[in-house]
Amino acid sequence: MTDCWNTDNGEAVFRTRDMVKNLRIKVRVEKVTSTAALSQHLQHQVLSQQQDGGAIELQTLTSQGHKGDNEEELVVGWQEKLFSQYEMELFENEASCQTPLERQYHLEVKALKKARGRRNRRIFTYTDHDRYTNSLPFNQLQYSSILLNTSKSWPTFLAERMTSLRQRGQDQQKIDCGVPKAKIINWEPTEEFVRNTHVVNNVMQTMHIMADLGPPEKLGQKENECLLVTIKTDGSGTVIVKPDFNKGREPYRIVTGEKKEVWRLTVENASTVMKPEQKDREQNIYRDLYTQHMDYLNSLVGQDFEMPPVGVLRYLLNGEIVSAKGFEYDNLYIHFTIELPTNWSGSPNQSLSGVTHTCRTKPMGKEDVAFFSHLFSCEASYTCDKESEGTLLQWPVLYFKVLSLDSWQRCRTEGYGYLLFPAIPGKHTITCHTWRPLQTGTVSALRRFFIGGSPELEDISYVRIPGTFKGERLSRFGFCSETTGNVTFNLHCMQQARSFVDANMLRKKRQRVLNQLGGFSQQGAVSSVQEAFQKARKKMQEAQENLPKDLISSTSQLQIELSSQLKTI
Repeated sequence: MTDCWNTDNGEAVFRTRDMVKNLRIKVRVEKVTSTAALSQHLQHQVLSQQQDGGAIELQTLTSQGHKGDNEEELVVGWQEKLFSQYEMELFENEASCQTPLERQYHLEVKALKKARGRRNRRIFTYTDHDRYTNSLPFNQLQYSSILLNTSKSWPTFLAERMTSLRQRGQDQQKIDCGVPKAKIINWEPTEEFVRNTHVVNNVMQTMHIMADLGPPEKLGQKENECLLVTIKTDGSGTVIVKPDFNKGREPYRIVTGEKKEVWRLTVENASTVMKPEQKDREQNIYRDLYTQHMDYLNSLVGQDFEMPPVGVLRYLLNGEIVSAKGFEYDNLYIHFTIELPTNWSGSPNQSLSGVTHTCRTKPMGKEDVAFFSHLFSCEASYTCDKESEGTLLQWPVLYFKVLSLDSWQRCRTEGYGYLLFPAIPGKHTITCHTWRPLQTGTVSALRRFFIGGSPELEDISYVRIPGTFKGERLSRFGFCSETTGNVTFNLHCMQQARSFVDANMLRKKRQRVLNQLGGFSQQGAVSSVQEAFQKARKKMQEAQENLPKDLISSTSQLQIELSSQLKTI
């Protein structure tokens, strides 16, 4: 007999929104061959040729091979208890029942005996509450794809897991002082280590569908029990079935007993399919539930969105000091201060200054980088008045100072810089270059190295044109400085004004609010011109760098000659 068998015995994972109690599984086992099949077949041929007395002998032989003993088909529900012949004999005696569950099984067995009896013969189940579920051999639970009988002695699931656990005292190491040091953490675990030292502790309900595949006259013996199907669920809609449903494919193969008898196993999903009207009713229930939940969330949030007054621009900045690199010393930290220009105001409880933690540098390529990832936020409001109309809007400025700290708690100034708040809302990544005051001479360099002292600015706003400066020119003649590293910022900006609400009149109102809030349009024009100038200048510099030196020198000499000729004329 050359039957095709299904060798894909792995588990299948299903997701469902239905209750697991509606699960129904149809299991069918059928005996295929036996050691006496050939001899019975020959005897049947001999007896069929005999005409005298053949009916009596044939009836005697065929009575031994009853069809109901060689096959059985049953539909099993979730956690439905079906007793085996062994359990029927065990729970029939009330003295052997110790737990409340066993006493309940005793009453059910008595009721079955008074009635027509149990509807199953070979197929039975172990539910999640049975003591046999946790004491099944680990070989059957882990390697149930082989579907062999349990005639051999195997360790239980708990015993197998406990023996593979890593003992805390085994991996101890001794250091020089004699104190044992346990290796609690394994930073490079292998797959075998993870498999042996981790126990699955998910709370799952389990059900096993078993079969007594022994001879008809020897039903009820534990060594003839065989695991057919295992069903697990975690209560959140995940159902694990092992082996998977056949779904029209070939049946599974089971080999049992010393005689190597072969059984055919078929597993199908027999759950009741929902009708279309039931599906529509369920979808309507879910839709109503989601609508009620959204209404509940809206009631918590509210419908009134806070808006600033007319003529007021609200500016919200969420920033991050990402990193600093290119500085001379290690262990860096940053002091920063936010300056609000005229007509800007902030919350009275808001702090406009801060300091980061001290961070050690890390080699990244050719430079040492200190990653801060320090977060800060600022909320400010700009109020437009008549005096500020027609003037350029001044945005808030963030001044910062980079310092270093050594092991002797000596501070050194590493650099000053500033950051202008972006005029365009959205995300911005800005890198600010820094510089520090430089005092010429060897004495200042030695003082900075040994003592830690270095020149500092009395007013940090001197980094750029201070907001309080009212003169025409700010002179820095004679001031010496040195370029140091740079600091990177990530900024998320948001602007809010009452004139931004109407999306249909967005262009007109945006232009109107820009004019009302202090010459945004003028500043936009100036910034666009400056940006175009910087791009053109950069292109010109790149073009000059790519030209050959001979051409540059000849063009410069030609310009000199032309200028001299023009002077003589």
